[in-house]
Formats: sequence, structure tokens, C-alpha cells
Amino acid sequence: MRMVEKVHHAMMETLRHGDIAIDGTAGNGHDVEVLAGLVGNSGKVHAFDLQESAIKATKQKLKDSDLLDRCVLHQAGHEKMGALLPPASRGQVRFIVFNLGYLPGGDKSIVTTPANTLAALEISADWLQPDGLLAVTAYRGHPGGMEETSQVEQFVGNLAAENFDSFKEETTAEKSPVTFFVRKAQQTAR
Repeated sequence: MRMVEKVHHAMMETLRHGDIAIDGTAGNGHDVEVLAGLVGNSGKVHAFDLQESAIKATKQKLKDSDLLDRCVLHQAGHEKMGALLPPASRGQVRFIVFNLGYLPGGDKSIVTTPANTLAALEISADWLQPDGLLAVTAYRGHPGGMEETSQVEQFVGNLAAENFDSFKEETTAEKSPVTFFVRKAQQTAR
């Protein structure tokens, strides 16, 4: 099973109608579309991307799938999530997904950065509801990708001490993607 399939399987296992979900890296809208289908008419998906082309592609994909009405698209970096999400959603988000690196088919010089990603992950840990799941796929094959992956792994390891459970999915290829799954415990200090 490919990484994207594992993440989508986790979405299907975790999300129910009426849930709130976040895609911190909307990209071409593939994950947003899956999330929107799973949360149903009574749910909400917030999607973030810095690039206008990504937001446009995501919007079109959601229109084509008749799912746009349950989504809020934010043309902003994921590190700004906390300021842009509705305050009532804090501690109520069931699933958050990130695909780090660059926009597939886009400008490969525009990439996620460790500082912004770590800020977004800190926000994510706070906004997840108990038993909520965070899935972060980090790509090691582009410039800066190994450093970002290493910092994400360290962050995830530190969360384990704060009532979060985590595990890592990876293949043996050195520059293949790595997915970190982090579940917030039922009772947490955050």
C-alpha cells in the first residue's frame, strides 16, 4: 500500500459525518476532496496553502465533486492556522493532514520549511480533539527535505511524552517519503 493510500485509510477509519478536519497543505486538492467526502454535509474541512495555484486547483476539484460547500480554503501558510480557524474549533478537530515539500507539478523552489511546519504542528497538537489523528508525510528527496523530516520526527517524539501516541511508516529507500501518525490520547494536558 502506498503512503497516500495509508493516509486515506486512516482518514476513513477516523472521520465521521459532522467532524472537523484540516489539510495544512492543500496542494492539488486530493486529500481535501477525501476529507470533504468523509465529514459529510454537517462537517467542515479547512484547507491551507500559500500558493494561489494550489487554492484554485483545490477549489475546482471540490466544485467538480460538489463538495465545496463544506470546505473553507485559506490562501495562507499552515503556520497561520491558529489565527484563521474558528476559535470554537479549538480542541474539536478530528483529523489533520500535511504533505510537506513542494506542490506536485508546481514550482519546486517553493517548499515547506521546518520553522513554519513546526509552528503548524504545534498548533495542530493543540487543536486536535482527544482521540484525533494527525498525519504528516515528509518528503526527504528535495533540498531541505531531510532536515524537515528530521525536525518533524523530533517534534513527534517529544509529543509522545505529552499524552500522544505516534508511529512512523516508511520504506527502506533512503529518500522515500515518511509518514508520521500521531493520535491524541483521550485525556491530555493540552
